[in-house]
Amino acid sequence: MSVSIVIADDHPLMLRGLSDYISSKGFNIIGSAEDGKTAYNHIVKLKPDLALLDIRMPGMTGLEVAKACYKNNLPTKVILITFDNEEHLFDQAKEYNVYGYILKEFAIEEIEQCINSAIKGEPYFSQEIASYLNSKINYSSKNLNKLLTPTELKILKLVSNEMSSLEISETLNSSIRTVEKHRSNIVKKLDLKASQNALAIWAQLNREFIKNT
Repeated sequence: MSVSIVIADDHPLMLRGLSDYISSKGFNIIGSAEDGKTAYNHIVKLKPDLALLDIRMPGMTGLEVAKACYKNNLPTKVILITFDNEEHLFDQAKEYNVYGYILKEFAIEEIEQCINSAIKGEPYFSQEIASYLNSKINYSSKNLNKLLTPTELKILKLVSNEMSSLEISETLNSSIRTVEKHRSNIVKKLDLKASQNALAIWAQLNREFIKNT
């Protein structure tokens, strides 16, 4: 039997693209919406197996829809798709028993696996954030100051403010190459996954701690 899905995103191109891709994989899109309230009404009326929701939508956010489903004991499993990788959003997603949390830039790569995991009752989080959710590293100020050089610590604070390597190089009057070298060293010292967004994600998850170091 085909898996039934309601999908919602307030960006029409994203909505269409994901719908087409998911349908091509054999899943059954039984409802779509460009706002959260319509998505929730579809979920209540159509009772899909899954609801794939953007977090930031008018009417109701994806998290608000997930909360309503959780509070009302609806059987539909919720998957959130978003550009947001803020820690408090992860915490809320888990609190509302969300079965998936995918970053939009990796949606096409991960959505099929996420859907299959959710159907089995196994929560799935984007690979880019899973390790940070499951085992977030907490350093004391003393240890972090000991682990990183003053320049590396300064760059880490700028990264936590969502500054690019170019912006950091301009702020520090340094070359991009030098900044990238420092970033690479920080990734190694923090024992992070060597991927493009690893340091930025870790820094955002630990923003308050880094700011006070």
